[in-house]
Amino acid sequence: MAHNLEQCVRLVSKAAAAGAKVLFLPEASDYIATSGAQSLSLAEPVARSPFVTGLQSAAAKHSLAVHVGIHVPVPVSAVAKSSIMSPLLTAAPLSAAAATVGSGSKSPGGDGGAQETTTATKLYNRTIWINEDGSLNEKASYDKLHLFDYATLRESANTQAGAAFTPPFASALGRIGSLICFDLRFPEAALRLTQSPSSAPDPAQILLYPSAFTVPTGRAHWEVLLRSRAIETQSWVVAAAQVGRHGGEGVRRVSYGRSMVVDPWGRVVMELKGVKDVNGGKGVWKSGWRPRTEPSGRWGWWISISASGSG
Repeated sequence: MAHNLEQCVRLVSKAAAAGAKVLFLPEASDYIATSGAQSLSLAEPVARSPFVTGLQSAAAKHSLAVHVGIHVPVPVSAVAKSSIMSPLLTAAPLSAAAATVGSGSKSPGGDGGAQETTTATKLYNRTIWINEDGSLNEKASYDKLHLFDYATLRESANTQAGAAFTPPFASALGRIGSLICFDLRFPEAALRLTQSPSSAPDPAQILLYPSAFTVPTGRAHWEVLLRSRAIETQSWVVAAAQVGRHGGEGVRRVSYGRSMVVDPWGRVVMELKGVKDVNGGKGVWKSGWRPRTEPSGRWGWWISISASGSG
């Protein structure tokens, strides 16, 4: 985790020096563990997470907003159980009660207030928004609704599905709608955030999909899904993606990469390279900019993690 924080802090500095307004980082930027038990052991409440507090300090130092994916411990009982197969039928706009849990992995205390969770039975796969002054936007955190359960990857074994969408929120770039990775395969979620009436008075203009796509699904579907969501909703799409092998040689988990920005016409206007080839379990990847066209002037620079995390 310390290594990942070091990478992210360097990217904050680099993005700020280039004139960026926001730094978009991938899903699970704090760590990708080798087991469910390790993931639970590494997770910390937001207020105590050295990864989060380190990023807050960097954001404040460079006056740069940061959107980042993290893990947050939470007892299953702290969240109302809802269907992860069709959360669109059950999820409501984020309520005040949900915001309390969503803001810091908290559960009701004996005095009617809230206390931080210390014993984790599951995790939230969460994104948070760090303001330019280093503070957290308490209304912008989002817990992944659709969990990836396929083949040997069973996200629901250790992750609790979110209870609701996060209403679109304002940023220096426009109104943002937050989704994560596997949410990309559900067009209704994108439409929910971008169509009026939305779960907020003003619908999202920008959809975020921080991700850690697998290589096979990434090669087949990553770009086409991102472009589809942009076209369907007539929105900008920003997808910061993990890339490369997690944990070094012998570790099977490899993420596809290819972070990209897609405009409302469905054009990929900015892109990072991803995994180049995978044979016999070995991944070869490169990182660097490959813009297809000049991005809109109002975006300025954006940057994302372009190297594998060490866990």
